[in-house]
Amino acid sequence: MVAVKPALFVLLLCASLLAVVQARAKTVLPEACGEDKVKFDVTTRNGQPEPAPPEAGKAQIVFIETLDGCPGCTTPAMRFGGDGAWAGANKGNSYFSVDVWPGEHHLCAAWQGSFGESKQEPRWVNFAAAVGKVYYFEAKVTIVTRLTGVGLDSVIEMDGSVTFAQLTDEEGKRRVKKSALSISKRK
Repeated sequence: MVAVKPALFVLLLCASLLAVVQARAKTVLPEACGEDKVKFDVTTRNGQPEPAPPEAGKAQIVFIETLDGCPGCTTPAMRFGGDGAWAGANKGNSYFSVDVWPGEHHLCAAWQGSFGESKQEPRWVNFAAAVGKVYYFEAKVTIVTRLTGVGLDSVIEMDGSVTFAQLTDEEGKRRVKKSALSISKRK
């Protein structure tokens, strides 16, 4: 049996526990998403025209983010992607579009980080795209605020949840008209 000094034992124990904590803290995203380390800088422009129709031989996906329950609030950027790669991101009530080849696609929406006590909650959907069609997908962020504490010790806490679903053509067009165009650049 090997004798280990108590200080060395404590150091080795802390190092091994740190590795376990770091491994658990790593976000595991669905295969539909891109790599978690990919982040975007996002700007938005109001009053932009609707997206042009898809390129010949392709379909189009319009990714929309809407905020519900907290006028004027902001959240982390919402990344959108499909088939294992991020396509871009939205910030607030905004949208962007991408053209894709027809066939089965696996889409993903995930926050670029966390919001309040809410950790990243990736959402995903599968669908089949047809040539010439436009598909609208919405990540709807619902924000809940609550006041905790009393008097000078009171704090406003905010949490968010996300749903991700396909919209009808009519609803998708309506949401695009009410939203800003999102322009995202990979960091």
